[in-house]
Amino acid sequence: MLKLKIKARIWFLLGALACLSLLSMGAYFQLIQGLEPCPLCISQRLAILLTGIIFLVAGLHNPGPVGIKRYALLGTLSALFGASISTRHVWLQHLPPDQVPECSPGISFMLQNFPLFDTVKLMLNGTGDCAKIDWTLLGFSMPAWTLVAFLSLAALSLLQIWNSHNK
Repeated sequence: MLKLKIKARIWFLLGALACLSLLSMGAYFQLIQGLEPCPLCISQRLAILLTGIIFLVAGLHNPGPVGIKRYALLGTLSALFGASISTRHVWLQHLPPDQVPECSPGISFMLQNFPLFDTVKLMLNGTGDCAKIDWTLLGFSMPAWTLVAFLSLAALSLLQIWNSHNK
């Protein structure tokens, strides 16, 4: 049986590349396809960015077993935070129309006219804009696919703890 051993550094760099790909896809849908991101979409992008930065730093740092565990834990927590935002987004999309929260002003308006804490709170809670489904693939909305991506990134990160034991 062929055993393929890939160093944690490579896995972290692949995770960073995956995050870059996800952010690129978000930019494509926004800038080329014209889909305007809602507050939860932006929050998910920030979580992807944070997870990607953790993976990139881990890959560039090339830590020993203890460092791998620390980066893996940070990457997992970051990805699970993003997964929680995606879960809320999917939940909002499946609410009956009469239970969907009201739409709010755009992010730029909120940043200019509300305190930062209130803007962040609105971004994480979501609005009626977040319940709208503009795009699907195989019957799943973009937030559902993002949830799958976050859970995959969390699993990739967690597997590095096991990977650090098998050096």
